[in-house]
Amino acid sequence: MAEIAIIGGTGLTSLHNLKILRREVVHTPYGEPSGPLVYGSLADKQVVFLPRHGPGHTIPPHKINYRANVYALKEVGVKKVIAVAAVGGIHADLTPGRLVVPDQIIDYTWGRGTTFFEDSLKQVVHIDFTTPYCEELRQVLLQASGQLGLNTAPRGIYAATQGPRLETAAEINRLERDGCDIVGMTGMPEAALARELALCYATCAVIANMGAGRGDQALTMEQIESNLKVGMEDVRHLLEMTIPLL
Repeated sequence: MAEIAIIGGTGLTSLHNLKILRREVVHTPYGEPSGPLVYGSLADKQVVFLPRHGPGHTIPPHKINYRANVYALKEVGVKKVIAVAAVGGIHADLTPGRLVVPDQIIDYTWGRGTTFFEDSLKQVVHIDFTTPYCEELRQVLLQASGQLGLNTAPRGIYAATQGPRLETAAEINRLERDGCDIVGMTGMPEAALARELALCYATCAVIANMGAGRGDQALTMEQIESNLKVGMEDVRHLLEMTIPLL
């Protein structure tokens, strides 16, 4: 049984170094996950891979069935989840291609299925979300990053926005005033759902672009994709180093 899962975001719809063993379609009470679960061997350990946006990167952030994705991973025995995400950098030192292992998150999303605890309850359930990421897993990611000599930011506040559009310059200014360091569209409710199911969950974020109004060029998908090619290579190396440490 594979107890480690990797959720791939934009730029990581597949793992080139994953030796695929089998695929499994999992049905959940919350509908269908983004795609079949891919079981394989990475660094001689069994892992499960799930592309968050679907195998062909066709599901936008606000349409992802986060509950089905997280539930499916829990159902097959996963205990630890490394979530890879492409984000925008808000501060000048968080430049494209750099990795960030965030330690906090602020949720600006709306209209998404945000909890498993809403129907047929014997009592109301409130999870402790003071520290939204699993500190044990965060530290392993940072240890592996140090061994590789990567310039990974060891902490940061992730602003989860609705998407699928990118933010305005004024919105990025607001996020900075709120204390945010990076901005993405998929961090919530994924992190909270993982906590509800007692999964050890951490995010490895890749800066794909500077936030709106923070760079000297207009944001284009070509520019973002080019930056992600560099950053995702570091992510692949980081995963290969991290998995054996778990």
